Amino acid sequence: MHARYGIPLKVTAGIAAAGVAGVAYAAGFEARSFRLRRVTVPVLPRGMRPLRVLQVSDIHMVGGQGKKRAWLQSLAGLRPDFVVNTGDNLSDTEGVPEVLDALGPLMEFPGAYVFGSNDYYGPRLRNPGRYLIEKVQGRHGLNGNKPVVGAVHNPWEDLRDAFDAAGWLNLTNTRARMKLDGLELAFTGLDDPHIKRDRYERVAGGPEADADFSLAVVHAPYLRALDAFTADGYPLVLAGHTHGGQLCVPFYGALVTNCDLDAKRVKGLSTHESGGHRSYLHVSAGCGTNRFTPVRFACPPEATLLTLTAAS
Repeated sequence: MHARYGIPLKVTAGIAAAGVAGVAYAAGFEARSFRLRRVTVPVLPRGMRPLRVLQVSDIHMVGGQGKKRAWLQSLAGLRPDFVVNTGDNLSDTEGVPEVLDALGPLMEFPGAYVFGSNDYYGPRLRNPGRYLIEKVQGRHGLNGNKPVVGAVHNPWEDLRDAFDAAGWLNLTNTRARMKLDGLELAFTGLDDPHIKRDRYERVAGGPEADADFSLAVVHAPYLRALDAFTADGYPLVLAGHTHGGQLCVPFYGALVTNCDLDAKRVKGLSTHESGGHRSYLHVSAGCGTNRFTPVRFACPPEATLLTLTAAS
C-alpha cells in the first residue's frame, strides 16, 4: 500500500517515528541535561590574580522544575569569586520563589545582574518558524516589530528586591563597584536591548581608570550594545538571551540567535571589534527554555565558569 503522491507508507511512518523520537529526546532528555562549561579568558591586567566568574543565564523557571533547581543550587560548590546573572530568570508569573530557592546558595557570593524581557513580561505562545522569518527580515523583539499588546507582567520587582538584599549589584543602565579581596572591580550594565530598554548614553565613557578591572554586562547581545561597549574599550562583555540557538543542526550549529548577532557567535567565547578596539564576548546558552517550547536539540542547557587570567 502507498500513501498519496507515491510516498510509501513505511517511509512516511519512519519519518513520523523519527520526528516523535527527536521531540522526545529534545524535551525529555536534552532540555534537562545540564552542563557546566569552563572557559579561560586572558583579559586581566598583568600581575592580577585570576578571577573565577560563574555566569548563569536564561533560567526561565517554571513551577515544578526540581532538577533544574537542584542543579543550580549545586553550582555553589564551585566557590566562584563572584556570580553574574545575565537575565531571563522567569517563565512563570509564580516563579519568583523557585528562582530564589534555586539561586539561594549562589546569593551567598558577591554578584551582579541584569534583567531580560522574560523577567519583565510573561511568555507568549509563538510559532518557532517566526524566528526564522524575523531573521530574514531583520526584525527581533521590539527592534522592528510592533509593540506587544496585552502582555502579562511578571513580578520582577520581587526578584530585584531579593537580589539587592543579597548584595548583588543591579546593573540596569548603570555602573557599580565590587570590592573583592582588596581588588576594585567595576561593572557597567544595560537593560535589555531586545525590548529597547537599553540606554547606553547613561553609562558611556568606558572603563573606570581607578578600578583594577572593568567588565560589561547585557542580556541580549545586540550589535549596538556590543559596538558601544567595545568602542569604549571594555575588555570583556557577558551576555545571554540566545539559548545557543536552542534547536540546532548537528555538525552545523544554530539557525537563529533571536537578535542581530551572527549565528557563529551564538554561544561561547568569541571576539568583537568596533571603533578600533577588540573585546572578548561570552554568550551563555543558558539553562532553560520558554515554557511553551520546552525543548533543546544539539544545544544542552548550561552555566559557565569563566576563569579570567592576565592578558599576555
